[in-house]
Amino acid sequence: MDYVAEVTLDERESFESLLRRFNRKVQQDGILAEFRRRAHFEKPSVRRKKKEAAKRRKSTRSSVERRSRS
Repeated sequence: MDYVAEVTLDERESFESLLRRFNRKVQQDGILAEFRRRAHFEKPSVRRKKKEAAKRRKSTRSSVERRSRS
């Protein structure tokens, strides 16, 4: 897969502003996260266990938030 984050320089835009927009675009597209995920091979069983653990973390987090709102 080829990922290309592209931003165009607007008139009178500073380099810092352009860089911030680029970084935000890369973050939103998930390019770095995908790169880190693919940096080392993961067995399917390990991938599945990580996914289940993330699901469990998310469900406990949401249940804690629901309790705190009450």
